[in-house]
Amino acid sequence: MKLDQKNSLSLKLLRVVLLSALAVGVVLSCAQIVFDVYKTRQAVANDAQRILGMFRDPSTQAVYSLDREMGMQVIEGLFQHESVRFAAIGHPSEPMLAERSRDLLDLPTRVLTDRILGKEKSFTTQLVGRGPYSEYYGDLTITLDTAPYGEDFVASSVIIFVSGVLRALAMGLVLYLVYHLMLTKPLSKIIEHLTNINPDRPSEHKLPMLKGHEKNELGLWINTANQLLASIERNSYLRREAEDSLLRMSQYDFLTGLPNRQQLQQQLGQIIEDAGRLQRRVAVLCVGLDDFKGINEQFSYQLGDQLLLALADRLRSHSGRLGALARLGGDQFALVQANIEQPYEAAELAQSILDDLEVPFGLDLQEVRLRATIGITLFPEDGDSAEKLLQKAEQTMTLAKSRSRNRYQFYIASVDSEMRRRRELEKDLRDALGRGELHVVYQPQVDYRDHHVSGAEALLRWQHPQHGLVPPDLFIPLAEQNGSIIAIGEWVLDQACKQLRDWHDLGFTELRMAVNLSTVQLHHTELPRVVSNLMQVYRLPPRSLELEVTETGLMEDISTAAQHLLSLRRSGALIAIDDFGTGYSSLSYLKSLPLDKIKIDKGFVQDVLEDEDDATIVRAIIQLARSLGMQVIAEGVETVEQEAYIIAEGCNEGQGYLYSKPLPARELTVFLKQARRLTSVASNPATF
Repeated sequence: MKLDQKNSLSLKLLRVVLLSALAVGVVLSCAQIVFDVYKTRQAVANDAQRILGMFRDPSTQAVYSLDREMGMQVIEGLFQHESVRFAAIGHPSEPMLAERSRDLLDLPTRVLTDRILGKEKSFTTQLVGRGPYSEYYGDLTITLDTAPYGEDFVASSVIIFVSGVLRALAMGLVLYLVYHLMLTKPLSKIIEHLTNINPDRPSEHKLPMLKGHEKNELGLWINTANQLLASIERNSYLRREAEDSLLRMSQYDFLTGLPNRQQLQQQLGQIIEDAGRLQRRVAVLCVGLDDFKGINEQFSYQLGDQLLLALADRLRSHSGRLGALARLGGDQFALVQANIEQPYEAAELAQSILDDLEVPFGLDLQEVRLRATIGITLFPEDGDSAEKLLQKAEQTMTLAKSRSRNRYQFYIASVDSEMRRRRELEKDLRDALGRGELHVVYQPQVDYRDHHVSGAEALLRWQHPQHGLVPPDLFIPLAEQNGSIIAIGEWVLDQACKQLRDWHDLGFTELRMAVNLSTVQLHHTELPRVVSNLMQVYRLPPRSLELEVTETGLMEDISTAAQHLLSLRRSGALIAIDDFGTGYSSLSYLKSLPLDKIKIDKGFVQDVLEDEDDATIVRAIIQLARSLGMQVIAEGVETVEQEAYIIAEGCNEGQGYLYSKPLPARELTVFLKQARRLTSVASNPATF
């Protein structure tokens, strides 16, 4: 925890000390200035008395002798003093013997000093003769201008005020430094050490004693705090032990150590919440042992407990695919599979568990076989809460046991039947190639430079005898899972290369053939050799075979994929990245891969005119390909407007229903011949 500077005690103290010192300095300076006002007034009066004293005798003699010239000389002498503004000699009841005046001095300080000292001050002394009679002859009167005194007063006041404030601030800073060094800095060190204390193990990091503070209040506080931290750790350890014991008793199964129903509901609730936010599925599998009661009666309850422990360990072997595993009680267990995309993933896990149970358990020199029935529920289809999903999974398991055992069943019948159909398809797919159910169709690719057909993509189709045409996005993943994709992929490559040879023999020598590679094929070590052999067998020129790999397949293992792509390229094939924009490729990855072409996914092309985001992605892909020196082909082109847009952006080739749907080899041959005639007519119109 870091201290906010605005709340720092040192800064607050500095502000208080400086403000206090400033206030004291201002008050004392003002008091000194007030005292200077008094002294300045006294100085004016003293100067006046001094001047009067100096000129009293000459003034008395001038009045006594009525000598006006002498009086004016006295007046002139008085006016040698800059502060004298008016002077007069004479009897009050008679005209003045001599007098003179001048204007007040124009000084900038008058605005302030006139209010404090007054503009002028008048002083009078009586002129009395000497002798025993001391006869009164008249008065000597002078008026002093206070401006010169005020100017000195202002200069002195400024010096007093500034020096007073500076002295006060300096004293405040000294006091602050003393307080900071003796208290604030040690406290900061203590706080710094406090922040490093682990709340779970508070006594591991004791507060160090500060040098020089061993016997004062800070030293006593540090010793007391260390004792308190040690006491807190002891009490926390005892409390955690008690809490852990209570937690295990309340949330975990005593026999297997697995979470119990209560704990499972909490875990499942969190998993469901996360899945709802991410819009993913969750599967709950309830595993119930078949005739476990008979095993207990045949052997012993102790052996039954050992079997449950062994079963729990065997279920834990699937932990890499599980979000949670628990024992519901008795012979029932629950497994939660989080973040799945399709229900078949839950079916695969269930079948894997049933297959594991085929291996007997060896206990006390005896082999015991267990069988189980599994009920499966799915979020969000079957329920939106942990309680509902668990309840329905148990009901499904019980219902499945009443019909037949040692199998799994989904809560929704349609999902269950779909999973069984999927397993049937997977089984049928193993023999589909041998029975001739697989065939290849071809979709032309158009070069936008002159709109001639530059290539064709080979697309695999499965015509099932009972289910009809099975979509590739359904049976290709099945083939990848059961391993048949290797044989199927080699067959497709052979068919595509053979057909390309036929088209070259018909004169379409510039035609390329594009073939999709699955992720499993891409990582198959024999693939480069197979491609090289096929190109030699069918005498295909280099770069006439184009192998398309998906972006997501490349990202699974980028370094291995790069090595395999280099081997394929050395065999003479072009490399294209398919469905680009749907994965998470970065520019650095693309630069490191030996790619010749980028294929824009049809999902972006179809909405390029309506969706600005898709248009931005298409433009970015084309610009990226240009910067990397790659060709760009757009798939899913269905309208003239789409074609015009991608051509304007710089796309090199296009593929889609605007030109042709995927066709069998014979029909595409006709299409190629028609396209060649149209091209010939367009280039030689004089023949018509």
